Amino acid sequence: MKKVLAGGCFDMLHFGHISFLSEAKSHGDYLVVALESDENVRRMKGETRPIHSQIQRKAMLESLRFVDEVIALPPMKTDEEYAKLVADVQPGVIALTEGDGMEDKKRKHAAAVGAHVVVISKIHTPSTSQLAKLVGLE
Repeated sequence: MKKVLAGGCFDMLHFGHISFLSEAKSHGDYLVVALESDENVRRMKGETRPIHSQIQRKAMLESLRFVDEVIALPPMKTDEEYAKLVADVQPGVIALTEGDGMEDKKRKHAAAVGAHVVVISKIHTPSTSQLAKLVGLE
């Protein structure tokens, strides 16, 4: 069985998320989603985020037929913590979105476990941040 690991905030599920996760699953048999903690989302996206708690975001992701497992991450601050996650999951593929600012680190994590990296093209659709502004949440 080939595991695919994908990660992110997935705060307000939108078409870009669905497209990314569906494409990620197509590269293996079992899709594992590493879901950022509320604390990390706040640090990355600002004090008004996340809009949905990690528990809510996990439930939304688990409802998607192509997501096989969601790992609710604790607050993580170091690259070593993410490297340990990858070592624990032992994916055959790590999926990321083009333009991912952590691509170099994710490639190192993949190499450490013998996985390969798949870069998935972004879909041109409003992001969670853009949607939050549109509906007056930010």
